[in-house]
Amino acid sequence: MKRSGSTDLPLHYGQVPPWLAERMAKLGLAITESILAEYGKAEVIRRMSNPFWFQSLGAVMGMDWHSSGITTSVIGALKKSINPRSKELGIYICGGKGKHSRATPDELLRIADKTGLNGAELVRASKLSAKVDNTAIQDGFQLYLHSFILSSEGDWAVVQQGMCDSTSTARRYHWHSENLKSFVEEPHTAVCGINQGKILNLTANEAAETRTSMLAITDEKPNKMLAEVQKLVMPSHHDVRAKDVDLKRLGSILWLAQEKKPADFESLLMLEGMGPRTLQSMALVSEVIYGTPSRFSDPARYSFANGGKDGHPFPVPVNVYDETIKVLQKAVEMAKIGNTDKQQAIKALHQIAKNAEQDFVPNMDFDRLIEKERAESWKFGGRTVFGIEKPPSVKQLSLF
Repeated sequence: MKRSGSTDLPLHYGQVPPWLAERMAKLGLAITESILAEYGKAEVIRRMSNPFWFQSLGAVMGMDWHSSGITTSVIGALKKSINPRSKELGIYICGGKGKHSRATPDELLRIADKTGLNGAELVRASKLSAKVDNTAIQDGFQLYLHSFILSSEGDWAVVQQGMCDSTSTARRYHWHSENLKSFVEEPHTAVCGINQGKILNLTANEAAETRTSMLAITDEKPNKMLAEVQKLVMPSHHDVRAKDVDLKRLGSILWLAQEKKPADFESLLMLEGMGPRTLQSMALVSEVIYGTPSRFSDPARYSFANGGKDGHPFPVPVNVYDETIKVLQKAVEMAKIGNTDKQQAIKALHQIAKNAEQDFVPNMDFDRLIEKERAESWKFGGRTVFGIEKPPSVKQLSLF
């Protein structure tokens, strides 16, 4: 198991509007079902423990691409849509924010009764992961969210988040049961937050001697350090800037979707009726489903699928969002009855975009791209927490 890294997560307050929360739940479920069909339950758990993928998922779902709110909203959306179908899917989302986090042990015991899993061990894992991040690691962040994601086969991931009021930042911690040898030595798949300087971290490899004395009262014995840490750093600025994304990857998707005619792809992708803007969204959603870990190094790029609720990089294109959900849901339903054509088409879309990157040289004006998306947002039902977008009075801009 790898400890995946750290990231800056600026604190954002406020609620996810109902019109977005409903769509996040539907898209999150469709993405989860697609991953289940292609890779199985263990992969869903593994991805939830990856901070880069988790941040990318939140961005493609239309949340603020870099803020702490992604954690709460993504967990909430998945819990709302997945849990009613947990028996069928074999995936369970427990816990959440505040009082919901404290209900995690009871939720785990109920699931254990239904699945035959060891409830006591699951509760122990939940409590220990929280205790480590709140007590063994004294970094100034107090946990306020704890979520335990579990498969019916016993694989689990923990996603929990702490807050530091003095710096107005959050830190997200990821855990994964796969190959976990010790709760007290380098146990995380990720620790996401701003570097606060020297802290007390009793889970660090260097603290082995200190732990040896302290662990005399426990049965936990530290083992070798598991992996080198990757680092994900999210900036404090709210707007999406060129330096935040891989322009070659983003540019090739925009070129495929907007500069080439959608008809060029219809026979191959079997996605007739999809316009260029929906194709852009689907290409990024496809990557979240089928992309390899290296594809998620720039989570900001995924905000170009469905924008952001605060208008960054542009308002959420509700009509495009709905069409993306419809296409993905249809593919999932068809696959269930043995017709995988649409599902394979969506998978092929990711590969086409990936192949286009090889010789692609980005020549777009990034600021003009943002301006163009915002100017045309009204055409696609653009919406933010501030209201519905209206047609502009200025002439539309060219992307390239």
